[in-house]
Amino acid sequence: MDIAMTQLFGGFENTFLDVYNENFPLQQGWNERLEVHNLYPNLVHLNLFGSSYLFGIERVISKFY
Repeated sequence: MDIAMTQLFGGFENTFLDVYNENFPLQQGWNERLEVHNLYPNLVHLNLFGSSYLFGIERVISKFY
């Protein structure tokens, strides 16, 4: 969840991920779960700021049906 939030709006520098991974090793496939972990924040943004977030949310959800 932490890493997903850092990637939500463009991400941090690669150095951040390297240092994070040294201290808290990332599990295999972590990057494949980023979109799922960002569904909730994107739903909040949809509610607060409108439909510009809807396409991205629908794209992620469509992978599961």
